Amino acid sequence: MTQNELNEEPTLYLIPTPIGNLEDVSYRIIRTLQQVDALACEDTRHTRKIFERYELKSPPIIFACHAHNEDRAVGRILSLLRDGKSVGLTSDAGAPGISDPGQRAAAAVVENGYRVEALPGPSAVITALTVSGLPIPAFSFLGFLPRRPGRQRKAFAAFAETPSAIVFFESPFRVAKILAIALESLGNRQAAVCIELTKKFENIHRGSLEELIEQFTDKKIKGEVTIVVGPPKSSKRGDPEEE
Repeated sequence: MTQNELNEEPTLYLIPTPIGNLEDVSYRIIRTLQQVDALACEDTRHTRKIFERYELKSPPIIFACHAHNEDRAVGRILSLLRDGKSVGLTSDAGAPGISDPGQRAAAAVVENGYRVEALPGPSAVITALTVSGLPIPAFSFLGFLPRRPGRQRKAFAAFAETPSAIVFFESPFRVAKILAIALESLGNRQAAVCIELTKKFENIHRGSLEELIEQFTDKKIKGEVTIVVGPPKSSKRGDPEEE
């Protein structure tokens, strides 16, 4: 088998898709999309945009695999693998299984003894951390936080003493509220609010939590939001060599 061929054994390929800019697709992703026998998509209409943009030939079998039918879709994926087929899995943006459908499918495929291969690619988490301009000695990804303020406070409190950045997704309608809860739970740390990453109207707001709360109070936002909260300020200077 060469690098330009898929695995000979039945394999589930976890295929990341662009988080905004359709040019953020690797040659390997394009090749895999063309070569798999079947493709499971969170939304077939979303994945079809990639096929249209790059004039790709669709796989013989395309079906949906989303939060409301994932159990049934997993059964179909396993059936295809038993028949010796290769199966691709895409979510709407970013990597399958990262705050998107796909984790249950991957777990079931592993449990049944089949191969799972993840392709590297676009990620709102890594993009936001990179563009934030904040120190990232380590980071914790919280996905979408709970809707209730009490549970949000508890989620932040778990990382109050941890020397790492925190990154999470949020609705554009609740940015000021979640920043206020972060301030209450974590103190006035530096942060970045990343809106519409990689898209035409990408916008990054940086500052302290207090400054960002003031910016976003009563401000209407459109689009996807990823928030990075920096680590706490160190009370003691570490060893320079260790730093």
